Amino acid sequence: MEPRIVVAHDYFTQRGGAERVALAIRAALPGRRLFTALHNPAATFREVEQYDVRTSHLQAIPVLRRDPRVALPLLPGAVGRLRVDEADLLVCSSSGFAHGITTDAPKLVYCHNPPRWLYQSQDYLKNQPAAVRQALRLLTPRLRRWDQAAARTASRYLVNSTAVQARVRGVYGIDATLLPPPVSLDAAGPQVPIPDLDAGFFLVVGRPRGYKNVEVACEAFRDLPHERLVVVGGLPTGEWPDRFTGVQKISDAQLRWLYASCTATISVAHEDFGLTPLEGNAFGKPALCLRAGGFLDTLAEGRNGWYVEELNPAAVVAAVHRLQQNPPDEHDIRAHAAAYSPEIFAEGIRRHVADFQ
Repeated sequence: MEPRIVVAHDYFTQRGGAERVALAIRAALPGRRLFTALHNPAATFREVEQYDVRTSHLQAIPVLRRDPRVALPLLPGAVGRLRVDEADLLVCSSSGFAHGITTDAPKLVYCHNPPRWLYQSQDYLKNQPAAVRQALRLLTPRLRRWDQAAARTASRYLVNSTAVQARVRGVYGIDATLLPPPVSLDAAGPQVPIPDLDAGFFLVVGRPRGYKNVEVACEAFRDLPHERLVVVGGLPTGEWPDRFTGVQKISDAQLRWLYASCTATISVAHEDFGLTPLEGNAFGKPALCLRAGGFLDTLAEGRNGWYVEELNPAAVVAAVHRLQQNPPDEHDIRAHAAAYSPEIFAEGIRRHVADFQ
């Protein structure tokens, strides 16, 4: 008889890397049930709708579907009341809440990162108002107690990078197994151009979060007057040259065109893994990445890109110049990305799931 496997993810309210990975997990395993605290079909991937989606009682509140961060004090209770019955295994894609879903079945957790707002709050709260910072300080003790208890319910922890592996060990005392996520944006899929934009730009892909450090990349390109910059997610607040373009709410077809048309991707975020550079690699485009976090696993200097040595505009400019003088071979770039295929990831997930059957 086919095992009854349920997959859970924190919330499907955006089109991010963690959501892509959660869908890759669901697609790799038998079953159709998908549990999540909140689901906003208009803001996330349409593929979610092909599954039997179960949500928490918070789903009834529109403002929370638009921005789950508003629900931070409520989410532990809401997720804890989500119960998975009639299952042989619960697989949780979690960076904050999904690992707290209640079940009597074994629980396999794929951890993108321990909750950033609890354990890397300086990054998470960057550029946030004082009232938000104070509110989180007051909530942190209770949220940490819940999070630590939720982690102890897991039968096994998987992580996406050696950086997160170290954080999980430090935060939870759990020795997790490394399983890198897949590049699930199909480079062979359809492309749709962005209006009024010509090929040959540098590309930043990142939601407007403080730790994404998009403003550092933008400041660097002030000093690169002959280069154009495109930022998916929108430009930071400020006055920027006309050769800077911000785009938002784009389709996968448009994202493919951006990758295929760019000169290189730039990522100076403090990323837990960082899918964007590898997605660009799948199109044969090199990456410039901050020498930190998950990029330490995924960037091989000279093969698929070059490091940005420090988090400042001058270091970004230096990396751009290094790339221009020493561009990696396109064949090597694509070969590097192929090691992160959905097929390899699916095999890894199935191998761990088989241990519970």
